Amino acid sequence: MVPKAKAKSEGATSARVDGRRERSRSSRARIVAAMLELIERGDLTPSAARVAEEAGVGLRTVFRQFDDMDTLYRKMSETIAERVMPIIAAPYAGSDWRADVRDLVGRRVRVFETMLPFRLAANIKRYQSPFLMGQYGQVVALERDFLMRLLPEAVRADRVGVEALCVALSFQTWRALRHDQGLDSGEAGAAVAHMVETLLAVAPG
Repeated sequence: MVPKAKAKSEGATSARVDGRRERSRSSRARIVAAMLELIERGDLTPSAARVAEEAGVGLRTVFRQFDDMDTLYRKMSETIAERVMPIIAAPYAGSDWRADVRDLVGRRVRVFETMLPFRLAANIKRYQSPFLMGQYGQVVALERDFLMRLLPEAVRADRVGVEALCVALSFQTWRALRHDQGLDSGEAGAAVAHMVETLLAVAPG
């Protein structure tokens, strides 16, 4: 049998370890929330000092968490995914594939506008982060896959037409319309819809 004094000591040590872990998880959650809030407000590369102030934690705590940036980026990505996945994953109910693609246009507009500051921030950092670089490729592939699922075989066989649709419905096009060309979200959405309608008009099937 384990002596009572030793068992008590081990229990106290375990409680202290669990407490530190819980405080660390809580601090990380607050830091992630603070980073997301600052980015959403337009600070795409928030400093540790600003994050600490927003999160209500010490600067040293932020620096400890910043030692593992990819874990923070992963947590941020999970939080953002929770916001947009209900839009992305909702079933399509169009009368034909063209109606479904028009539905996709509306979804992309909503998702891209929601994600705009976060994807801009990720683009700045992705060359320094294996996680963000890998995620970038996965997101681009996923966006393409969601479009391809809606297209009939005759349309998928038209490589030029498919690539044009992919570009029209890409985040890069949304960023260009919103930032480079200075359109508001309504104008940018109308521009994307116009491009897609033009392509649908000449698509086979």
